[in-house]
Amino acid sequence: MIRISEIFQSVQGEGFLTGTPSIFVRTSGCNLRCWFCDTRYASWEPEGDSHPVEEILRKIDAFRAEHVVITGGEPMIFETLAELCKELKHRGKHITIETAGTLDGQVDCDLWSISPKLSNSSPIDYINEAWVRKHEAVRYAPQIVESLMSKGDYQLKFVVGSILDAEEVLEYLSHLRGWDRHRVLLMPRGVHTEELDIQLSWLADWCKTHDLRLCDRQHIRWFGNRRGT
Repeated sequence: MIRISEIFQSVQGEGFLTGTPSIFVRTSGCNLRCWFCDTRYASWEPEGDSHPVEEILRKIDAFRAEHVVITGGEPMIFETLAELCKELKHRGKHITIETAGTLDGQVDCDLWSISPKLSNSSPIDYINEAWVRKHEAVRYAPQIVESLMSKGDYQLKFVVGSILDAEEVLEYLSHLRGWDRHRVLLMPRGVHTEELDIQLSWLADWCKTHDLRLCDRQHIRWFGNRRGT
């Protein structure tokens, strides 16, 4: 069983596959509490019911796209994720798994979209101390990120909201083994076009200086900050 918040078809707005028509399977539930999370209905206040893999596949089969993005929340918290991916591979689907890189597992996909959480994600002053401690104990797991990277194609996607955050990315990478510079993306924090533009006013030049990729949030520009996109 996998708890599902929503399943819909849209266009991928982030990362290497930006612009690709995709079916999004948003699982519900997360082991982190990033204060800036823009899908709280799948993390802080998880919505949706648990469904067997067969039912999830039927919903996916109703759409046309060949790419499937399994996102959350945190999809890696579900043991039956491996079974879902196996069945999707049998259907010839291209699978992206979007994860914070805190949980490992034997799951077959085509692209690991790993978004390690920096110190800027701490929910201090936003939630009780127990969750703050849990978040901080879990979010930093470079050894798990390395394991996921070793399983196949990957992208490392860091959310940044200041130059200090960007510098922390360099610090994180210095403790990460085997990473490929061409697979590192820095993405501006924000859920409105105006916020993204403010971040991009410095981030584009910073990425150019440090030979790292810039990753915009195109779905915000195309559709606005709303569900089902």
